[in-house]
Amino acid sequence: MAKLSARLNRLAPSATLVMSQKSSEMKAQGIDVINLSVGEPDFNTPDAIKKLAKQAIDENYSRYSPVPGYPSLRKAISEKLKNENRLEYSPNEILVSNGAKQCVCNAIMALVDDGEEVIIPAPYWVSYPQMVKLAGGEPVVVPTGFGQNFKMTAQQLEAAITPKTRMLILCSPSNPTGSVYTKEELRAIVDVVLAHDDLFVLADEIYEHINYTGHHESIGQFDGMKERAIIINGVSKAYAMTGWRIGFMAAPEWIVKGCNKLQGQYTSGACSVSQKAAEAAYVLPQDCVEEMRQAFERRRDLIVALAKDIPGLEVNVPEGAFYLFPKCDSFFGKSDGTTTIASSTDLALYLLDRAHVATVAGDAFGDPECFRMSYATSDTNIREAMRRIKEALAALH
Repeated sequence: MAKLSARLNRLAPSATLVMSQKSSEMKAQGIDVINLSVGEPDFNTPDAIKKLAKQAIDENYSRYSPVPGYPSLRKAISEKLKNENRLEYSPNEILVSNGAKQCVCNAIMALVDDGEEVIIPAPYWVSYPQMVKLAGGEPVVVPTGFGQNFKMTAQQLEAAITPKTRMLILCSPSNPTGSVYTKEELRAIVDVVLAHDDLFVLADEIYEHINYTGHHESIGQFDGMKERAIIINGVSKAYAMTGWRIGFMAAPEWIVKGCNKLQGQYTSGACSVSQKAAEAAYVLPQDCVEEMRQAFERRRDLIVALAKDIPGLEVNVPEGAFYLFPKCDSFFGKSDGTTTIASSTDLALYLLDRAHVATVAGDAFGDPECFRMSYATSDTNIREAMRRIKEALAALH
């Protein structure tokens, strides 16, 4: 009998990957689809990084790497954390994995037991609750919503904590909303966390450098958080290195050792050449990071202005990442005569079918009143996509 495990059946497929796949299938049929569904910089990896990666190939970095990552890369990450974030982590407190996604999953699998709870503010990245379920834990979703700029308050956190609470997952800058927690907001959350023994914070900081507030604030900076925080980051977004698959965790050494044990059993060390490329990213001049950040900020301003010009959409101004998460519930119940919109999933499918623009429904992110658009694409694509979306939404009555 064909039967998948109960563990696998608990999981939902990634909505972002599903929409990206639908977009690709339509493109293969010759349909001009603009893909705003995928969270991937459209820039190429900087040439200086690629040059050192090629050098690594020539120097025969082609064998198994140490499970936690090359010492030279972990040292470079340690220096990055010290210089950019004022965080003190030795190389022994750093683990390199196959992307930040694996780092997140490693931390959850290492710390969360069956039945333990993980608090996840919504909107959330689609994989967080699925990873918690994979570990046998219980996701506890805390709705935030448009009215509070999609950020969880310290009061909401306190109200969600129970004797079973093991972890809080916090993403700043946020996927899918682009919201960024201020230092004061983080301090209030830290005060709650430190008042509860054995409560850890998984801080997903992968969008650290795509930030329009002037400075990234890490939750790891506060007294007492060195023992409670698991900092997750990587090279994919800041350096346009998504396909290189390198992320890292900085955490107390006992957690890193546990994740090293876990990783040693199911992937071992990350790609050797990719690690040398990541090392180059951290040690070379950082001009490329600021150039890309400025481009994303310009695109942010463009898509916000165009979205605000669409009747029926409520739009906030994201402070980081490269996503817009407009409120679209005013279209629920409306129809173009053929299709009736009952949810953000219906709306996303309608926009794909009618406007040939791929977006992702907010249902997948824990906020069914919104939908996500990635502006990690050209100004030309943004203008044309928003023109199509405006026209398609105007047909709903």
